[in-house]
Amino acid sequence: MTQGFASSSSRNREDSWFKSLFVRKVDPRKDAHSNLLTKNEESNLYKIQFHNVKPECLDAYNKLCEDVLPSIHADKYYPCELVGTWNTWYGEQDQAVHLWRYRGGYPALTEVMNKLRQNKEFTAYRMERGKMLLSRRNQLLLEFSFWNEPVPREGPNIYELRSYQLRPGTMIEWGNYWARAIQYRQRNREAVGGFFSQIGDLYMVHHLWAYKDLLSREETRNAVWQQEGWHEVVYYTVPLIQRMDSRIMIPTKASPLK
Repeated sequence: MTQGFASSSSRNREDSWFKSLFVRKVDPRKDAHSNLLTKNEESNLYKIQFHNVKPECLDAYNKLCEDVLPSIHADKYYPCELVGTWNTWYGEQDQAVHLWRYRGGYPALTEVMNKLRQNKEFTAYRMERGKMLLSRRNQLLLEFSFWNEPVPREGPNIYELRSYQLRPGTMIEWGNYWARAIQYRQRNREAVGGFFSQIGDLYMVHHLWAYKDLLSREETRNAVWQQEGWHEVVYYTVPLIQRMDSRIMIPTKASPLK
């Protein structure tokens, strides 16, 4: 009986050892992923807004935004900047996309929100805007350390927002590959900004690109496949993605990114 018990225990230990070979080892980290991927010294926080507008109201909505958003952007009283504002051309129709930057991170965001609550013009803008919307959502984002910081640029350009829903736990891998990959996408100055979500849909990555037109986009994207190393980036990053989509966007009159 004792011999049988010992034999059984031995087999259990062997089974446990064998199974442990297939368990993925987790490398414990002392830093959050956001601290490893972003530009800590600059502490920029971004907010991206998606507004689905009633089709018959899109022109009026754009005019309303043109009257109000640039004044907030230009007023140093608010520690925020309007990076860009667009209408979706291909993708979700009758949609507006706004990207804001808050220099100073979450404290700057809170300061802007508190000050805007006291702004009667902005309160009236929100009430009027609400009549024109079907739905809206937003995300708070940080920028990848290896991407360009978005700066105003002359147009005319079209912009592509490529959004990737990653598998949970793969953000560091994504960042490691794209830290090398971004060099392949700088030759035509098409890289505008790269971001990952902190609040809202999590494990979400947004890459923002600029092109002169759709033909320029096709030519630029085809050319990168001729560069050694790009195939490897695609091969290793595609398995990290759960879902992805692309929007082609046209800047509105108020956009610093023309």
